[in-house]
Amino acid sequence: MPIGIEDTFLGVVDLVEMKAIIWEGGELGAKFHDEPIPENLKAQADEYRQLLLDTALSVDNEAMEEYFDKGDVSVATLKRCIKAGAISGAFRPVLCGTAFKNKGVQPLLDAVLDYLPSPVDVPGIKVAPPEGEEEDPNARRIKADVTAPFAGLAFKIINDKYGTLTFVRVYAGSLKSSDTVMNTTKGHKERIGRMFQMHADKRAEIKEVHAGDIAAFVGLKDTGTGDTLAAAEDPVVLERMAFPVPVIDISVEPKTKEGVEKMTLGLQKLAGEDPSLRLKTDQETGQTILSGMGELHLEIIIDRLRREYGVDANIGAPQVAYRETISRTHTETYTHKKQSGGSGQYAEVKIIFEPQERNEGVLFENKVVGGAVPKEYIPAVEKGIHVQADTGVLAGFPTVDFKYTLVDGKYHDVDSSALAFEIAAKACFREGMKKAGPIILEPIMDVEITTPQDHVGDVVGDLNRRRGMIQNQESSGSTIIVRAHVPLKEMFGYISHLRSMTKGRASFTMQFHHYDPVPRNIADEIMAKSA
Repeated sequence: MPIGIEDTFLGVVDLVEMKAIIWEGGELGAKFHDEPIPENLKAQADEYRQLLLDTALSVDNEAMEEYFDKGDVSVATLKRCIKAGAISGAFRPVLCGTAFKNKGVQPLLDAVLDYLPSPVDVPGIKVAPPEGEEEDPNARRIKADVTAPFAGLAFKIINDKYGTLTFVRVYAGSLKSSDTVMNTTKGHKERIGRMFQMHADKRAEIKEVHAGDIAAFVGLKDTGTGDTLAAAEDPVVLERMAFPVPVIDISVEPKTKEGVEKMTLGLQKLAGEDPSLRLKTDQETGQTILSGMGELHLEIIIDRLRREYGVDANIGAPQVAYRETISRTHTETYTHKKQSGGSGQYAEVKIIFEPQERNEGVLFENKVVGGAVPKEYIPAVEKGIHVQADTGVLAGFPTVDFKYTLVDGKYHDVDSSALAFEIAAKACFREGMKKAGPIILEPIMDVEITTPQDHVGDVVGDLNRRRGMIQNQESSGSTIIVRAHVPLKEMFGYISHLRSMTKGRASFTMQFHHYDPVPRNIADEIMAKSA
């Protein structure tokens, strides 16, 4: 329970031990002392203490009996009940404090130890199902047992002056430096080099880790975020992380020629740390394109590039990561012939292009019979289509969600080659896609806005103007939560507009939801820009 508010906040009443904790001035919340509860707060503290007992003791019959016998319970019993309820989800302990001057930090850390589960207090992590299979509710769980075979999850990568640090949570077993384990996600061996226990930016080298530990490993060759490290005798996979599709692109170029190498190296390291960040070079313009989850995500990356790698960069305006697809089936035949002295080039392919459901990706099927296209040239056709699909036919965006079936073709004993069939496939894609009803898809975001009741009308009206589809509204105390699907194109700079519309009282979050066809007028705009 807080003692004072805002600039008069002094400390808290601890309702478990029934004492006041007061923070002293200076040293940013490092010094505090206990004292009796102030007289003016005693009645309220007794009332809240009773509410706490009513809630906490409901999860433990023995504690309830102790309370009825003695009229109160010991601190140890009360803490045991709060921990049991917190672990089962029956209730959530709440503490007070202020980030300003760090008041309330110490009781919070004590509460983490007192009330949150240790690895042995909860069911073990589930073993992930084989690739492509549904999760099994009765899947085996890995218990926090130091005698079991080793199993750990790499959950974060950091690059610093000492090299690449891979943070690993150990779920079972123990491991020593110089041991060898399997990266079961990627299927290769990793030899463990040095291991560190981390304290913010300080580190202490350790020789061994056990179930329940978190440690940083140095020198792993090819272990990324979400990879499992496990003993060879029990090669389990603990979790398969699904990373969302980046939806915003910006172009990045250093302000000086000397910064090119440093920028490329810095961006590669940052992309290695963050799997939702993608880095590519535009083949036509030569620009470096950075793709991420939102404006703020990319702003932070650029800021880190400046602070950590000393590279000042010019940023191109954010671009929406559009996609292209087709809306009807079309069969295209294309013949590639080239004679310019010496051996020529000859290849003919007949391909059926068909639309797929959203998120089904690009599928290839080979239905050639009688050797019309020799087997050794089939991979070249597949490669040609895949390469060409990276730049669609309408506005140069990647083409997705279509199936292409090679049904026929012709070849020449002398003039045919893998290259000729690849060129023929690319040209067949360009010609065929134009006749298969090509459309542009745009990312639609799942937007959740929390706003005071008196601004709901303004927020909903504004979302409708942004081509948003309201999904639902629900009350949460004095605020309303509005959920909507809104095209990403309409969400640039939204936070400043939302704040001015609601006097700074509303906030929002958004994440990628799905791709939808863009309206005709916007498709024309996009094509005109790319032209």
